[in-house]
Amino acid sequence: MATVTELKAVLKDTLEKRGVLGHLKARIRAEVFKALDDESEPRPPLSHENLLINELIREYLEFNKYKYTASVLISESGQPVVPLDRQFLIRELNAFEESKDNTI
Repeated sequence: MATVTELKAVLKDTLEKRGVLGHLKARIRAEVFKALDDESEPRPPLSHENLLINELIREYLEFNKYKYTASVLISESGQPVVPLDRQFLIRELNAFEESKDNTI
């Protein structure tokens, strides 16, 4: 009969091979941060520059499927839950878009 240690090792290995262990750890971290977040303490208002920077970071995280990390960023930074309009970002950053499929 397998020991608890052996079962843990097999379970960890299986979850790693399926690619879900990292997602589970990230989800747990996001939920812990959300639970510990003191919403009664007001955050300083976001500057225009930080709003744009955070939005670029969010786009990067979501593009790379780091959705739990993005949720922690949104929660901790006070960034609006709804992403900023892409055309607004392009105008504000004086950027241009080669294709509708590209990210900034």
